[in-house]
Amino acid sequence: MILPIMAYGSPVLRQESVDLQPDYPEVDQLIANMWDTMYNATGCGLAAPQVNHPINLFIVDSQPTYDAMTAEDKALYYDGDQGVKELFINPHITYFPDRYWSDDEGCLSIPGLVGSVKRPWQIAIAYQDENFVSKNAIFSGMTARMIQHEYDHLRGKLYLEHLSPLSKQLMNRKLSKILNGKYASKYPLKYV
Repeated sequence: MILPIMAYGSPVLRQESVDLQPDYPEVDQLIANMWDTMYNATGCGLAAPQVNHPINLFIVDSQPTYDAMTAEDKALYYDGDQGVKELFINPHITYFPDRYWSDDEGCLSIPGLVGSVKRPWQIAIAYQDENFVSKNAIFSGMTARMIQHEYDHLRGKLYLEHLSPLSKQLMNRKLSKILNGKYASKYPLKYV
């Protein structure tokens, strides 16, 4: 089922999420709905707070992005990484290197806007899978960027916080339209 995505200005997007427990009601259905919702919106990641569940859960599918890249751009991926389709429960990023890079980011909760964000090139992350089995992994390049973006959502942060003051100022008119429910999106948005 396709869920409405919480629009910029929704309080849940600024709330720190709590750990997901195995007995969370209908978590399997929530996860299935999140995949449907993300693909319907042509997204590459979605965090549970974006569908009004302030829990430590997000999904990422960087495979379509990887498949659409040129051979030169594919060098932005870690050795052997051809994109991932992964569910992250109760994640904790455990390592950020000193190497950073900037690239454009957008957000399904802030449709129609993109901004250049500087993020670490690589991360190590500890998390649980859909069976609550603990995992540790290292991701680089675009996949690491997508994971960091979704991880920020669990901390009540938006990519806007990584932008320069001038970049944010240039977005004010469009952000105001979203805040006031006057932005026409191609997917269901929920304004609060």
